[in-house]
Amino acid sequence: LNIHRYRDLESRDTQAFEKLKKVHNLQKQLIATSDSLNEKSLALEDKEKMTLDESSSSSKAPTIYHVTVSAPTNIACIKYWGKASIPLNTPINDSVSITLQQRDLKAVTTASCSTAFETDELWLNGAKVSLDGNRRFYNCLNGVRALGKKKLDGKVHVSSYNTFPTAAGLASSAAGYAALVYAFKELFDAVEEYEGQLSTIARQGSGSACRSLYGGFVAWRKGSDPYTEGKDSMAVQIAPETHWPEIRALILVVSDAKKDTSSTKGMSTSVATSKLLAHRASQIVPERMEQIEKAFLAKDFEAFGRITMMDSNQFHATCLDTYPPIFYMNDISKSIISLVHKYNDFYGEIRAAYTFDAGPNAVLYTLEKYQVEILAFMLKCFPSSIGDDFVSNSELAKQASECELKPELLELTKLAEEGDVKMIYCTESGPGPQRLDDGLCLIDLETGLNKYSP
Repeated sequence: LNIHRYRDLESRDTQAFEKLKKVHNLQKQLIATSDSLNEKSLALEDKEKMTLDESSSSSKAPTIYHVTVSAPTNIACIKYWGKASIPLNTPINDSVSITLQQRDLKAVTTASCSTAFETDELWLNGAKVSLDGNRRFYNCLNGVRALGKKKLDGKVHVSSYNTFPTAAGLASSAAGYAALVYAFKELFDAVEEYEGQLSTIARQGSGSACRSLYGGFVAWRKGSDPYTEGKDSMAVQIAPETHWPEIRALILVVSDAKKDTSSTKGMSTSVATSKLLAHRASQIVPERMEQIEKAFLAKDFEAFGRITMMDSNQFHATCLDTYPPIFYMNDISKSIISLVHKYNDFYGEIRAAYTFDAGPNAVLYTLEKYQVEILAFMLKCFPSSIGDDFVSNSELAKQASECELKPELLELTKLAEEGDVKMIYCTESGPGPQRLDDGLCLIDLETGLNKYSP
């Protein structure tokens, strides 16, 4: 309404002016009421939307976080035998090993975590394993979880398998626990507070697992106080796998059966009864560690091979010195030792070096330039009718079959029974654990259960 006409009406017709004034006030009240209703309607719509969103969110299954990794085995050149502390799983002596390539020998592990999981679960090679009282598993889980930047609630489900015989003296537990720790490390985004800390956690699962967290030539230092602390009982990489790329390993699987005496039980008995073991740990191993590390860094195979064989022999001597004695090697193992010495004597130098862990299976270290001839020599000594699957590397098997051994060398061979050696792996030094593609996950991401089948 025009302001001048409005004022003119006020002076001319007071009654009409008052009615008009009331109409204006009613209009203002209607507008205010309408605005208020609109605001309340919008607020109600927002509340309904939030309720729908929350309902949708609550009906959605909790996330299953997961990672899949692989980890290598390692074969010791200076053996670890005997625990300083069983609870800490620390050793009475230093040891050193070569980490092997994962092409044939590895553990593959998926670790997953979700609030949907009611209990912690573990599957090994497709079979469910009870975790009741499994101190080793929980030492690894709790140790790594405490270092995690990613704070995930919920239980864990773990599935793992080995690509080689379990508990047959090929360090399957080393690969298995190294994979477990590395999987947890990736799952929880764990960060070490000091270098080597993760290896101290892996050690609590399986002693030699600490060495499998690194590639190449790796030492396990017993630590300054392995009896009460164990914080510096850890793995240290002496040289990466690229340092001595010519190193090769032939693994002769004599038996894929589980050994009669576990390493844990054997060590405990040896520590309690073998005086030779105590002398070895305090007087022999320290000097050998220094010598073999120097030989490896200098790429001196003669010295490296001699020390490796001597330490393997002494390790098994301590097993015999244990009461009652422990027998890990068998007659086939001993025949392999004899053949290696005959082969080296024939050439007047060390071209092959054997070592035996707690089992009958032989690991022969050599150099790339001798690998084919040594493989041909062993194939001549241990025939097989298995065919292409007998040797892991088909190209090397072909080269070995075409290799003409010297007549004098053939005279040294003593034909064994077919089947005395079940398989031969041809491998070399390799890197530490690797994270794998999510497509290789061993856990069903809908159910949270194992989906691996051997």
